[in-house]
Amino acid sequence: MTTAAPPSRRVAPATLLRAALILLAGLWVYAPTLRGGWLWDDNQEVTENPVLPDPAGLVKIWTGTSGADYFPLKTTVQWLEWRLWGADPAGYHAVSVALHLLSALLFWRLLRRLGLGAAWVGGLLFVVHPLTVESVAWAAELKNTLSLPFLLLAMTAYVDYDARREPRDRRWSLLWFLLALLAKSSVVMFPMAILLHAWWRRRRIDGRDLRAAAPFFALSLVLGLVTIWFQHHRAEATELVLAGGILSRTACAGLALTFYLGKCLWPAGLMPIYPRWAVDPPTGLQWLPWLAWGAAALWLRTRRAGWGRDVLFGLGFFVLNLLPVLGFVTNTYMRITWTADHFAYVSLLGVIGLAVAALDRWAPRGRWAAGTLVAAAVFALLTESRAYAAVFRTEESLWTRALERNPDAWSAHYNLANRLAQRHELAEAAVHYAAVLRLRPDFADAHYNLGNTLLMAGRLPEAVVQYEETLRLDPAYANAHVGLGNVLMQANRLPEAIAQFEETLRLKPDYAEIHGSLGNALYLSGRLPEAIAQYEEALRLKPGDFRTAANLAQARRALGGGAP
Repeated sequence: MTTAAPPSRRVAPATLLRAALILLAGLWVYAPTLRGGWLWDDNQEVTENPVLPDPAGLVKIWTGTSGADYFPLKTTVQWLEWRLWGADPAGYHAVSVALHLLSALLFWRLLRRLGLGAAWVGGLLFVVHPLTVESVAWAAELKNTLSLPFLLLAMTAYVDYDARREPRDRRWSLLWFLLALLAKSSVVMFPMAILLHAWWRRRRIDGRDLRAAAPFFALSLVLGLVTIWFQHHRAEATELVLAGGILSRTACAGLALTFYLGKCLWPAGLMPIYPRWAVDPPTGLQWLPWLAWGAAALWLRTRRAGWGRDVLFGLGFFVLNLLPVLGFVTNTYMRITWTADHFAYVSLLGVIGLAVAALDRWAPRGRWAAGTLVAAAVFALLTESRAYAAVFRTEESLWTRALERNPDAWSAHYNLANRLAQRHELAEAAVHYAAVLRLRPDFADAHYNLGNTLLMAGRLPEAVVQYEETLRLDPAYANAHVGLGNVLMQANRLPEAIAQFEETLRLKPDYAEIHGSLGNALYLSGRLPEAIAQYEEALRLKPGDFRTAANLAQARRALGGGAP
């Protein structure tokens, strides 16, 4: 790498052409996702998120009174999007694609600031790399595509500060970094990247560098602790995350680092859910990746006077930005698998930057060969990325792909079963729920949903078994009491049904529909005054419900006539 290139005010035609190529390549890759639907937890993030349609939602967003994570800038953008296009997924996908394209252009700008002549190739490789598809095509990953432009702006401003020592540059960098953190706090490693940049630039880190980085460390510490609190008190409150002890986590981290580097360099075989390694306890072979990383670092250090320093800078950035998602700090996604493409969205920049630096160093020796290699790589990445983006158009295609590549992906079975059940393809849904329970027999939600499916299919005794198992695993599972009560109602076991509905209302007193169901069971049992009281409470909680009003009128007539 060379010294930083000064910014230019004039935009050359070649620059415009390169920018157009980046934008067109990105649009071609992600055209299938622009017509895509909602995926995975998009319903929790958007369509069923009560904060988004709430006019007072911004207050709840910024005070942290709702949501499993504290990413207020991300949720604010979603709140604004809801006012623009409501529950139509097209707008949300378009915003994610636009942010990804912006990041590619900003990455080009950053590499140019770092003195790389082939910087625009970095932007092109990033926009078409298959490892970015999951972050862009999955609307709930807005936190990735939104945080990265701010992080790139922070990086560029700090590179300018490091070169010119203008306080204004550092203030801008600090502001951009704060915005990136508020979009997604996994960018907390930026202060370490600042020090890594200082070492790469001057071969040392002195007191001036530490003082300049101090405010960035303070921001990282505060918002990092906030994220950890939310993970432990909100996101993990509903389900235990199995992560193992420190030895398991450390071994898994080495495997994950090697996995991510491999996918950056050779992004073949990508899948929505990767198989999870058995690392509790770890085997001896599972420590080999750390030995390889350590040996490589020592070897590169012996060549730090030349190109080795560039490699350490690029790989150091790659490793630093993966540290928050390697499992040392528990992440709720680890209940599904250890690795995911969207975890490497930022770290990929380090590997691509290193590739561009190599191109700068060796391309002058063979321009035609270098150009041919770049063109072939871009074509291969374009083709793979567009095909993979098409997988993210619908939930069926996404989970079918996941199960083709990883038949033991319990989350894919579960989500596909939910989708099939919504379409009343009950037999197929039951098969996938059974697969989930084979893989995770303690998953209460799967038992409950299988019970619902069996109930709709008229298989009442089997439904009872699933509801009872749900309640054995989680006695406070209110909806399982509802399902069991409904089955017992159909079996005319009214006293037992009444007991289930009463337990539901003990857990959720304001559940209007269950006040109505309890009223029906009481009515059929001849307990008319109690039934009337339940119907009245249901109407108080949900005024204007026609069916409840009709049931109330019928109960009152029956009471007046002396018989139900």
